[in-house]
Amino acid sequence: MQTDLILVPLRRLVTGLRLRIAAMRGDRELGALSLEWVAIAIVLVAAALALATFLTGKLGDLEKLIPN
Repeated sequence: MQTDLILVPLRRLVTGLRLRIAAMRGDRELGALSLEWVAIAIVLVAAALALATFLTGKLGDLEKLIPN
């Protein structure tokens, strides 16, 4: 995989600027996951598991309708 010689330093520069701005603004929790994001992730995983279970059952029912 070829890396672009312009994008890599540019990304580092932007990341460094964001860190400096956050430090000046006093954002102490930079990069830390907040409780809200953890709760959202748990809800999304639970919804995905429920959907997968539901669709697995429906696909099983549909497979029975296909004649051999």
